[in-house]
Amino acid sequence: MKQHSRITPRLIRFRDAPRYLGMNRNRFNAEVRPYLVEIRIGRQGIAFDRLELDAWVEQYKARNGRPSEFRGELTWDEKDRLDSLNVKASGISTNRSTGAVFARALDQLNLKKQKRSSPKSLKTKGKQQSL
Repeated sequence: MKQHSRITPRLIRFRDAPRYLGMNRNRFNAEVRPYLVEIRIGRQGIAFDRLELDAWVEQYKARNGRPSEFRGELTWDEKDRLDSLNVKASGISTNRSTGAVFARALDQLNLKKQKRSSPKSLKTKGKQQSL
């Protein structure tokens, strides 16, 4: 029995090139075609070298691509920038304290500040208190 092997063509016709790259014809004409050498096939046919299309994809990927995020692992950005576990970063608190707990802590903080700088404590600092 004879097996037919599929041969990937080196030249890809213009009508197939956008689909080969996974984009529509307008985007292909605007973003890719200006950087490729057009190869004439017959009187009206135009083709592009598959290796040139692949090279364009590699350059595009290097400029704009990112590895996809895998669950359970650090993302690409975190791996790239992770210097210390003690670095403070902005974001959402993971502490699940209620608003009441937070309000109570804020009140305590404000009371401490008022005690330190209250006019009464400033007046009595320099004077001896009488018994």
